[in-house]
Amino acid sequence: MKDSSGTGGGTAGGTGGGAGTVHEAYSFACMKCGYGWEQTYDIEHHVPPDGKPFVTYYTEGHRVPSPLTNPTCVNCDGHVLRIMRSGRVANAEQALSKR
Repeated sequence: MKDSSGTGGGTAGGTGGGAGTVHEAYSFACMKCGYGWEQTYDIEHHVPPDGKPFVTYYTEGHRVPSPLTNPTCVNCDGHVLRIMRSGRVANAEQALSKR
């Protein structure tokens, strides 16, 4: 049920504001098919000379769309997802495996 591509550790550093890179992990649950997974992102904050800041997201070295603006299920391509703090899917799987 889990496709863990990261550590699931939440925010792990970076700069507080301005330009820089932060590392964040999220848990996702699809409301269409029930699939759950966790994903870690490298989020780069840019401030170009024109002063209009923008953010780029990377996973495993590949640029990806923001998971917060148009989330897509990696299992069924559905777009109704619950986004939670990292570790939620892992915790649910642990609880189910103890039954």
